[in-house]
Amino acid sequence: MYEMFLIRNGLKQGDALKPLLFNFALEYAIKRVQVNQDGFKLNGTLQRLAYADNVNILGGSANNVKENAEALLVATKEIGLEVNADNAKYMDMSRERNAGWGHVVKIDNSAIERVEEFKYFGTTLTKTSIQEEIKCRLKLGNACYYSVQNLLSIRLLSKILKIKIYRTIILPVVLYGCKTWCLILREVCRVSLFEDRVLRRVFGRKRVEVTGEWRKLHNEELNDLNPYPVLCGW
Repeated sequence: MYEMFLIRNGLKQGDALKPLLFNFALEYAIKRVQVNQDGFKLNGTLQRLAYADNVNILGGSANNVKENAEALLVATKEIGLEVNADNAKYMDMSRERNAGWGHVVKIDNSAIERVEEFKYFGTTLTKTSIQEEIKCRLKLGNACYYSVQNLLSIRLLSKILKIKIYRTIILPVVLYGCKTWCLILREVCRVSLFEDRVLRRVFGRKRVEVTGEWRKLHNEELNDLNPYPVLCGW
């Protein structure tokens, strides 16, 4: 380690050293915070989730979150960092409908907005169910599907390559954050219908030998043609 030296000029926008210095400073401030031992625990550890400039504080009560937020605010101010109260939100995850409405969380006398849901790294967090998040994932998956549907229909590409396009480009968009999903039968049907629609585009129609007409492939036929496991098994 070098001796301490004085920096007189700030870093320019886009400087590769800027995020490293910011991470060092924020990590130093977070480690100095003495978290309330009554806070929320996950896998036996008290939780302060930090990624880049996004910091999340999980607590068992609004007062606990408020105390930990104030402690973090003091620690960041000591090293010259400031918390933007306008971008700060808090959400109560209690099953009671009106839980948390009587609490006011403030930062430097600025009240933090209470929300019913918010997006965190592309995932919509709600206090009720995962249905809205699944709807959002399927909507984004549809947009991705329509952007490449011409590739899935063209005859120049093999069906194996089309399946790889689906699993590489479309499927990750739909399944983002799926490990936290608790699916009921309705959500299973929605996800299965989405995959069946994409596979029908890939494999096309089947010709009936007796009549000479073309028909859509049944779900069982799609499962037999698909070399990969079914997205939502029954």
